[in-house]
Order: sequence, then C-alpha cells, then structure tokens
Amino acid sequence: NRANFVAVHQFGFVEKYPVLDAAVEGATFLLNSPFGPDEVWDKLPRLVQETIIAKKLKFYVLDGYEVGRKTKMGVRINTIMQTAFFALSGVLPRDEAIAQIKKAIQKTYGKRGEAVVAQNFAAVDAALEHLFEVKVPDRVTSTMELEPPVSGNAPEFVQSVTAEMIAGRGDQIPVSKMPVDGTYPTATTQWEKRNIAQDVPVWEPDVCIQCGKCVLVCPHAVIRSKVVPAEALAGAPEGYKTLDAKFRELPNQKYTLQIAVEDCTGCELCVEVCPAKDKSNASRKALNMAPQRPIRESEREKWNFFLGLPEVDRTSEMKFNQVKNVQLLQPLFEFSGACAGCGETPYVKLLTQLFGDRAVIANATGCSSIYGGNLPTTPYAKNKDGRGPAWSNSLFEDAAEFGFGFRLTAIQQRAYAESLLKQMQETVGIDLAEQLLNADQSDETGIDAQRRRVEELKSRLAGKSDPAAKALSKMADSLVHRSVWMIGGDGWAYDIGYGGLDHVLATGLNVNVLVLDTEVYSNTGGQASKSTARGAVAKFAAGGKPRPKKDLGRMAMTYGSIYVAQVAMGASDAQTVKAFLEAEAYEGPSLIIAYSHCIAHGINMAKGMTQQKMAVDSGYWPLYRYNPALVEQGKNPFQLDSKAPTLALKDYIYTETRYRMLTQSDPAAAAELLTLAQEDVQSRWALYEKMAAAV
Repeated sequence: NRANFVAVHQFGFVEKYPVLDAAVEGATFLLNSPFGPDEVWDKLPRLVQETIIAKKLKFYVLDGYEVGRKTKMGVRINTIMQTAFFALSGVLPRDEAIAQIKKAIQKTYGKRGEAVVAQNFAAVDAALEHLFEVKVPDRVTSTMELEPPVSGNAPEFVQSVTAEMIAGRGDQIPVSKMPVDGTYPTATTQWEKRNIAQDVPVWEPDVCIQCGKCVLVCPHAVIRSKVVPAEALAGAPEGYKTLDAKFRELPNQKYTLQIAVEDCTGCELCVEVCPAKDKSNASRKALNMAPQRPIRESEREKWNFFLGLPEVDRTSEMKFNQVKNVQLLQPLFEFSGACAGCGETPYVKLLTQLFGDRAVIANATGCSSIYGGNLPTTPYAKNKDGRGPAWSNSLFEDAAEFGFGFRLTAIQQRAYAESLLKQMQETVGIDLAEQLLNADQSDETGIDAQRRRVEELKSRLAGKSDPAAKALSKMADSLVHRSVWMIGGDGWAYDIGYGGLDHVLATGLNVNVLVLDTEVYSNTGGQASKSTARGAVAKFAAGGKPRPKKDLGRMAMTYGSIYVAQVAMGASDAQTVKAFLEAEAYEGPSLIIAYSHCIAHGINMAKGMTQQKMAVDSGYWPLYRYNPALVEQGKNPFQLDSKAPTLALKDYIYTETRYRMLTQSDPAAAAELLTLAQEDVQSRWALYEKMAAAV
C-alpha cells in the first residue's frame, strides 16, 4: 500500500485525485505534464504541493504527448512513460534498462516492420531528452483545491456512491448504500468529466453545411446539434455559436452544434468525416482540432446552456429517416468508456436515438458490456420524461436467450394488461379501452398517443381499491410498444452464442439483433473468431487465418422470415439508418451485422470510417438488406446496396496491421492467402449479384 515511485500519466488526475497519498517520504514522482519544469509548480493544486514538500518527493515532468507528436506515436505514450520509469526508478541500471526496452520493442514490433520499430526507438530516445527534474520550492503557493469527483448538481446516489467509486474510495462504501436488487441508475456518465483529450473539435459555423455526419459518427455522443427558435437563445454565453437552420420542416429557426469537450476523447473521427471545407482554405473544415485546456471553462458553460435548449419534437411532421434529421434526436447512450474512435458505439448510439425511449437491451459479454455497464458509471441515459433504455448483461453465450426472455415477458405482461382492461372497460370507459387495445404504434406519433392514453387510464384508475384496478394501473405501461434488442460482438454471434442466436431467430418473434462485428474477440485480447477474415493475423491465427469468414447474414436469410442487413456506417450512413428503421419496423426477428473498425485492426482510429469505406469498395464487405416483407409485394427481398468492387482487396487489407504483419513474418503465406481471399470476395460478390437479380 506504500510506493517509492508514483507516476501519473494524465495531468488531469492531479487536479482531481489525491494521487500522492501512497507515496513514502523521499519517493519519486513522475508527472506527464503539458507544463515544463519552470511552470508546472504553479499549475498544481494546494494539496499536491503540500504533499510534495512534506514528503520531500523528487519531482520530474515529461510531456509525453509532445514526445508522441514529435515521434509520430500519436497519443500512445506507454513506451514513453515506461522509458522514464526505468530511467528514474533504479530498478535496473539506466543504460541496461534502455537497452532492454529496445530489445523488447524489437521482439514485440519487429514483425510489424522496421518503420514501427524505428518509431518506438525514437520515442525512447526522445523521452529521455524531454525528462526534467523540477526544483521544488520550500513553500506552498497554490490556492487551487482538488476538483470534486462529480458536480454538486448530481443526484444523491451519484454523490454518495458513484462519486466515491470515481475517487477510488469504493472499498469504503457501506453495503447499506448499495442498490438492494443490483439495479443501478442510468445516465451517470454525464457526471464523470474525465477531461482526457489533449485536442478537441471546434465548430466553425461559417463553413458548416448542417449535414449531421459528425454527430452520427461520434463514438461518445459528445457532438450534438439542435434547431431552436431564436428566442430560446436568450441568455446564451458569450461566444455561443449558431447559424440559420436549413431544415424545411423547421423554418425561421437557428441551428446550433456543441461539443462536450470534457467528455471528448479527441479521436478526430468527426473531423475526418466532415465534408465541408473552407473554399479559401481547404485545410480548414467545419470542425477542426484545437487544444482542449484553454477552452475548457468556456465550453463547459456553453455545453450546459446547450443541454437546456429544447429537444426536437419527435412527433412533428419531420421524418427521422435520414442522417440530416437524425442528428437532432437526443442520444440515450453517452460518454462511455469505449476506446477513442471506437467503431462499435456509433451504432449503439444510433439505436438509442431512434428507439431508446422504449428499448430493452440484452447484452452479450464483451466490449459492449464493459463500456455499456461497467462500474462506476452507466452510459445508457434517459430523456426529460425519464425514459431511456433498460439494459442488462447476462453471460457471453446466452444473450439471445436472455433477450428472448425479455420479449416473452413483454408479450405476457401486455396480454395480462389487455385482459384486465377488457374486464374493466365499463369502469375506465369503452372508448378509451378500445383505443388502447387497437392502437397503431408503428411510428413516433402512434407511440406518443398510446402513452397519453395510458396516462389517462392511470388517472381514471387512481383511487380505486379493487384488486383488478390496482393490477391494471401497475401493468398499464406494458400497453406501450417495447423495442427488444440483443447486442453483442462477433465472438458471441458467430461463435460462443451462435446456437442460442439461431434458435431465437428461428422462433419468428419480434426481436432485434445488433452484431458489432470487429472480426476478432476484441475485449479479451484479439483472438480469432469465425468472423475473422482469411489472411488476417490474430491470436490463435498467428500464421494468418486459413479459412474464410463465416457468412452469418446469408445463413440467417435461409429461413426466409428474418430481416437481415449488413451495414458499414463509414461507407453509407444513409443505408445504415435505413436498415435500423426497417429492422425495427419488421414484425419478426431482425439481424443487423455492423462493420466495426477496432484498435485491434492496427489502424489509425481517426481513419476508422475510411477503413469501413475501403472494406466496402473492395467488395470485402457488401452492403445489403434482406426484407421478407417485400415478398408479399411481389418484390425481391434481397437488395444489394453497394456497387461492384472498385478497389483491389490488397489495397484495403494492407492498410491494416492485422493483415500487413503477415507479409513481414511469412511473405509466401501472405501471398497465398491474399489470392484465396481475393477469390472469396469475387465468388461472394457474384453470388450476391445473382440473389439481387432474382425475380
């Protein structure tokens, strides 16, 4: 419990946590700091300064992110900070330690090419050059106090339980404060404010075309837009940005886009997908990255003002069937702990924008369970009416059966409520009863109308003492449609949970399945799954996977009664939105397979959406929708939404380390597998073309 070496890799931690509590007298303190040795002292909170002086700590700073930028390592500072540790700790003689680090780099990254090794070597050398000792003053000069773990505006549970976990004091929370049934409140990530991004996007209204692409792809829901009446902007903070809205259904209003810079991870996906460029300066887009720290306070004020602006009316004449309009819908999945630039979470966020106020989600163990429901905070949120997704995780293998139980429960609850309603129709009113029993809930307007009827029903039942009235009042909400979803990765859907998934899809019940396909077991370290493509290197496929990827979508299509879509947001965001809407509208089981770029692919995550597009352009990831409902209209249920390949497979896959590394370790095997993989693409495309052409 005591340390003679303490390293803090994020400067924001010293502003928020008592990071030096465990340091012994005379310990070494290493801080990754954007401030140099001559200015860092005045940037520390009072408590940190007091501790350094009282414990006579040896204090060193290193701007790891600056070293990362100079050596083209990006935000990967692990090698940089590790070098500083060995240089200062005395675990090994300094020269020997550095030699061992470089030996480990050669062994670890050698198969990825000499360029990667040289990059890491340069980072080691630069780390030593940028490591400085701070001359500690003999007195405290700071008046800054540690920031509280959460805002004072947070709910009581967040203040007394969640905040203590965030502060690292979770072991001290009494059992009496924990939820008795294990149910944790949602919408708690909003209080965390991690401040981990070095740079964040800044909006330039004069360039913006209001397309909404940045809002759609943001993995952490930190970019949002609204259209509001001009009078709603009264009292806006200084510098708050707006422009005239370009929405036919919302005339004479203002468009505003805001970034939650304290929750942003700085992934740059938004900047990469932004299509709007300054005509006089092509390098300037509608979104451009800028240092976070100088604008943190002003943007915090603007974000809080933005949250108070009215949300779009979901029951208006506006149709939320295109990206431009969907951007205005409030996300009910926000600020998760997913990797910066995550390829999975934009799909989850979209699901909650479209159906979150009535969604019930069964989650398979994996990345989506870690960022979806890990302590201390929950990213699934709720709207102003208190509605939002209900989420639960069971096991890895049984998410489909778990969600199937959700649908069966909803069916039984609704049937019970309907039977009670029929018994009491004279009491509550025949007209209201018939409207509740026969309501069309196929769109937002219909669902909203049903919710109003349910409230009226509860009002008429209030105060009645007979058991049937009490039971109906309790079960009335089950008369509103629930959207049941199972969410998980390819390890679940293609492998460990496939048997259950197949069983549930075959039942014909109205459930929706979202497979976040990273083509590898991402959460457990990158093991190969049946979704892993031929030629890709993964754990248990070190020589390149020898067999082709399992075609999960085509297998599901053989039933003829399952809606199936394969999507890639980076290739066609419009097709993605359309697939989600059609899947939910289909009165039966649906399966959406979503290409999800991943850090395990060995890519620049800022280019994730570009990688998705290349996968589609090469024919590797065809976009399609299979809708059995079209058969009744005399139409072909299979629609191929992407065009014939225009890119050679090698020009896509060799931009990713998971494929390219085999060309380093076994060039002959790489060449053979590439030939086979290209044949896989061509044969699959030919088959899909035939399916799309069938009458």
